[in-house]
Amino acid sequence: MANVLDLRRRIRSVKNTRQITKAMKMVSAAKLRRAQERAIAARPYARMIASVLESLSRRVDIYDPETGRLRHPLFEVREEKRVLLVVVSGDKGFAGAFNANISKMAFKFITGNATREIDIEAVGKKGRDQMRRRYPIAVYAEQEEDGRKRQVRQQRKGPVEVTGDHPGLLTKLETMPVYELAESMISRFEHGEIDAAYIVYNEFKSVLSQRLVVERLLPIVTIGGQQLAGAEEPTKEERGRAGEAARTAGIPLEPEDTKEADEEAKKFGTANVDYIYEEPPRELFDGLLKQYIFAMLYHAMTESVAAEQAARMTAMDSATNNASDMIDALTLNMNRVRQAAITKEIIEIVSGAAAL
Repeated sequence: MANVLDLRRRIRSVKNTRQITKAMKMVSAAKLRRAQERAIAARPYARMIASVLESLSRRVDIYDPETGRLRHPLFEVREEKRVLLVVVSGDKGFAGAFNANISKMAFKFITGNATREIDIEAVGKKGRDQMRRRYPIAVYAEQEEDGRKRQVRQQRKGPVEVTGDHPGLLTKLETMPVYELAESMISRFEHGEIDAAYIVYNEFKSVLSQRLVVERLLPIVTIGGQQLAGAEEPTKEERGRAGEAARTAGIPLEPEDTKEADEEAKKFGTANVDYIYEEPPRELFDGLLKQYIFAMLYHAMTESVAAEQAARMTAMDSATNNASDMIDALTLNMNRVRQAAITKEIIEIVSGAAAL
């Protein structure tokens, strides 16, 4: 049985741990506020691009009247034999089951599409490590074509391969790396290297309103509409823990009301007005489609960053509460041991005095 000195050391150690987890919770709460602001600030841009594209689609013939084929390849729906899957996870741990749930969702999608060839682009170190443990890494070789050097893929090692990883992209989220990833995705789709592109991420609206989703990015079926291939809602217990952590950290539980801004953005595409564009509508439409894919990809990553900070805040809050419970239990045990020692000493003194 542990003595009083050992119990005091354990209590001191747990108190130090509680201070660390409490500090990490407050840091995550501060980062969550900034991540929420960034996600909210990115939404009007994506909505307005969708509205402009909807307006342009009325003045642009998407189908060729002579051949009946689609004018832009991003709308072409093909049999999905080769699929690109973008897995958006975190770069750091101490976020509860956040990264594990992302990996499980990705594995579930891969298992459900066992007849297809799947290329994985991992965003975040945790997802990359999980994918590399299970699937081989694609091999590329440099070749020169028309005076230009390009990476050419060698023979596949299996139906599922990791074709790229982007560690640190979410640590300091910037637009250019995301735009390069979107351009690479579009180029592979246009050249027939893939038939569809999906993304697995944590959709974040507020601390209480978030879910794991698998969303199809390519091909585009409806402009402005979300093409979900799968979704998982958090349990009632998980929402309760997240709500309690947010309440103690001063984070609002309800999402910011953007209904008025959404209605204004929708009016641009739905209003029966003949807008005047400086550039030809066809050129604008083709150029904005790439911006639309980039906006969806960037929007998913901003929400994933916010969801990761919310998960870390909740995990650190639970760790802090568990440390407090452990301190209470150890203190009670220490008091019992100390009382037992005092009682034993008193009995020994009384017994010695009686013997005299």
